[in-house]
Amino acid sequence: MGFVVGLDAGGTSTRALVLDLDGTRLGAGVAGGANPNSHPPEEAAAHICQALVVALDGLDAGKVESGVLGMAGSSKLTDPRVAGLFEAAWADAGLRCPLRVITDAEAAFATGSASPDGTVVIAGTGSTSARIADHRLVSTAGGYGWLLGDEGSAFWLGREAVRATLRALEGRTPQDALTAAVLAQAGVDPDPPRAAWRHLITEANRARPVDLARYAPLVTAHAAAPTAHPIIGAAVAHLTDLALADREDGDDTPVVLMGSLVHAHPLGARLRAELAARTRAPVRIATEGAAGAAWLAAVALLGDTAPRPS
Repeated sequence: MGFVVGLDAGGTSTRALVLDLDGTRLGAGVAGGANPNSHPPEEAAAHICQALVVALDGLDAGKVESGVLGMAGSSKLTDPRVAGLFEAAWADAGLRCPLRVITDAEAAFATGSASPDGTVVIAGTGSTSARIADHRLVSTAGGYGWLLGDEGSAFWLGREAVRATLRALEGRTPQDALTAAVLAQAGVDPDPPRAAWRHLITEANRARPVDLARYAPLVTAHAAAPTAHPIIGAAVAHLTDLALADREDGDDTPVVLMGSLVHAHPLGARLRAELAARTRAPVRIATEGAAGAAWLAAVALLGDTAPRPS
């Protein structure tokens, strides 16, 4: 019996999963982020290979009959040079089956639901929603990346936390537990405030833009802080609007949520409550996009009757 492999490549990490055709998990691997929009393509492709090599350890890679890569930034592979790097990484891991690339949204929805149709919202380093029909993406909302959008994402939360801290250092709002945590994580002494203001701006701009996401956990960890309330509320509103952007009244197909923020309390709970109040559809949570990608790889061989990952 052959195998199938699925990968979930995001801005922060890449996960690979190998399944037997009966849905049994045979191997898993984790590597660094592989979104070629937020990482150099050479680095992103190397992380794909690393995750695959770990997942296939002890297995015959030549027995993989179908493989799917679910990836944030999949549009980047329209560049032949970038596509060539990923194809080479695939081959270097020992795979001989074709590489099929799908969006991370399609992989996430397949993880949370076996339904061929519905909506998926991804709230991780970035943010996007997608309408799925017959297991394929047919429309999107958001997903513009850190420069043009990603409202409600971990990047956005982290940036808003830093901005709130800068306003507090300017004396426009009181300093609180969240602003103190931001300064501590940035390694900035809070006194005197004007020097701290300059130092924090320098530290935030020194790193890659995507690294602002590292401040996101501070927002939910200090949710009771006055500066955190409007940030969390705005994030919930942004993500709810994304979820409903391509849905018609009365649509009862599933809404699947995936990403680190979906599990971050209280933001995730508030998002689920808001969606429940505004739609009658079942709201489900997906935890591992690689499982959905691997299941879709099995669907390509066995159809919709392919066993779900155990």
